[in-house]
Amino acid sequence: MAHQLVVWSPEALEDVESIAAYVARDSRFYAAAVVEKLLATAVTLPLFPGSGRVVPELCENSIRERFVYSYRLIYRLRSDDILVVAVIHGRRLLESVVEGRLPKN
Repeated sequence: MAHQLVVWSPEALEDVESIAAYVARDSRFYAAAVVEKLLATAVTLPLFPGSGRVVPELCENSIRERFVYSYRLIYRLRSDDILVVAVIHGRRLLESVVEGRLPKN
């Protein structure tokens, strides 16, 4: 299974924009650093797509996450690509955020 492409869902992009706006209220520099690290982590997903842990709340092998600072970058392994479905703070309840965001392969 070759995962060559990382695709961002519109909701995940909105998550990143919201995170940047929230962090920027205190520091534009740190907001940029957080966004840069999130994007850099996403770019590396095709290299080792299984390196993220299985999301414990979902227990589905194709849905994994990588941690970036205090955020969870949640992605789904699909046959042709990797779909980033959400970026949430580690303290948020997952169910309230990703419900409806996880389409079948």
